Amino acid sequence: MLLRRLIAMSLFALLAPLGVTACTVDGPGSTAECHVDGCTITFTRGVDAKASVLGVDVELVSVDGNMVTLGVAGKNVLVPIGETQSAEGFDIAVTEVTDQQVVVRIGTGITVQ
Repeated sequence: MLLRRLIAMSLFALLAPLGVTACTVDGPGSTAECHVDGCTITFTRGVDAKASVLGVDVELVSVDGNMVTLGVAGKNVLVPIGETQSAEGFDIAVTEVTDQQVVVRIGTGITVQ
């Protein structure tokens, strides 16, 4: 898990000077926009929504009230809406939940100034 984070951060650090600091990735039921400091994933609710970002697979498992269950590298992580949890060396926050989508922020720990 630490190795994946180090590889992801190294790739972003190498690409940043080249101007390749952002990318958008579409997955099954999801769209992810990544920058040096992390990725924002928008999951579509009601479908089998998954994304692969920063070397880790993330999946929307369920939403129950203000709790969102995400599968992160095959392990379930409960994240209350508006709060942050750590998993696989990343900071994971659920920033928005609607009837149609769930927005998740995965931070790398790199700060951009």
